[in-house]
Amino acid sequence: MASRRGYRFQLTLRAAMTETTAYSGNGLVLVKNPHLELMEEDVLYHLDLGTKTHNLPAMFGDIKFVCVGGSPNRMRAFAQFMQQELGLAAAGEDVADICAGSDRYAMYRAGPVLSISHGMGIPSISIMLHELIKLLHHAKCRDVTIIRIGTSGGLGIEAGSVVITDTAVDSSFQPRFEQVVLGDVVVRSTELDKDLAEELLACSRDIPDFPTLIGHTMCTYDFYEGQGRLDGALCSFSSEKKLEYLRRAYDAGVRNIEMESTAFAALCGLCGLKAAVVCVTLLDRLEGDQIRASHEVLWEYQQRPQRLIAAFIRKRLGLCPTD
Repeated sequence: MASRRGYRFQLTLRAAMTETTAYSGNGLVLVKNPHLELMEEDVLYHLDLGTKTHNLPAMFGDIKFVCVGGSPNRMRAFAQFMQQELGLAAAGEDVADICAGSDRYAMYRAGPVLSISHGMGIPSISIMLHELIKLLHHAKCRDVTIIRIGTSGGLGIEAGSVVITDTAVDSSFQPRFEQVVLGDVVVRSTELDKDLAEELLACSRDIPDFPTLIGHTMCTYDFYEGQGRLDGALCSFSSEKKLEYLRRAYDAGVRNIEMESTAFAALCGLCGLKAAVVCVTLLDRLEGDQIRASHEVLWEYQQRPQRLIAAFIRKRLGLCPTD
């Protein structure tokens, strides 16, 4: 019996080592890790959840939409907004943090919508996504759509524009995510769902008070030097070199810059999740580095991706538009 189990494990391991982006035919969330099958319990440490301590199918099995964003406060506000949009609660009614036992991430739900913070940068979103994807897998969720909503720096477009990512690219404008695994560099695809991007763009036409476009999103490992800013504690390049780099990015199709999209696209694609990235731009990086808009203006900008995603979810659920 033990040898037969070991043989099955080796077959599963070989399949998992072949990384391809594919959606499962039954709509389930994939995990490409045969070791999980051998574990009696899976502790989702950073989410303060687990397969033995919580009934994950009962808690999350009916989730259809997952929205992730950097700030815990922003994702709490989004969950409250979605409760109102779906007619589940009055405006401003509070929501409970499902991950209250952890101070790493915050998680809220509004009906079939899960709203989760991921912090800043690739390492933080990567940790959250590993545990979130396992959660959705253990909960036996089907046909889940996952969307990152956030802020970004624009490139050649006006502040307040909403960019729907068609391709996430790295700092060399290549559609790839490089992960070091056991000392080796593993290159993963950053393909996002093109049909989902077009569906989101179609929804934006019903919200005419801000511009929305599809474009490449450049993902960097840093907010300052990595994005060609002149205002960090370190800077080893001239303003001319900065502008030359940003113009090359624009010519390569990049319309905004942030710090999570390549890791997000790679992990979601490998695990069979239809994913999108929708970010508002807080400034045009060809015109400057510092964000100088007022808090009131920035707050309104940050509502724009939320309004678009709310309209998309309501349409998917067959609900009438709100006033």
